[in-house]
Amino acid sequence: MNRGISVALAVALLSGCSWVSLTPEAEEVRLLTSEVEAEECEQVGKTTVSLMDRVAGIERSAAKVQSELVTLARNSAAQDLEANAVMPISKIESGRQTFAVYRCPR
Repeated sequence: MNRGISVALAVALLSGCSWVSLTPEAEEVRLLTSEVEAEECEQVGKTTVSLMDRVAGIERSAAKVQSELVTLARNSAAQDLEANAVMPISKIESGRQTFAVYRCPR
């Protein structure tokens, strides 16, 4: 019985942890929240990022999953497309989301 409680507690704690870190290059990449913000930007591509939205069958916090997906998109934009902005263009489905990637005037 104690082992079951320990496992459940460990899973609960891990589901709150962030496993994704922002790279130094991605610190300059911002999150756009509307098409109005992207009007003066050039779309240079798309990126689809994904992560585990469940740990040991337990659903992770929606806010944490969203935050980590944004971080992954910012990392991808900086590394793969040398861009400086991202904007979500799909909803989160099974820990996966697509973002438009932009180069915007500084």
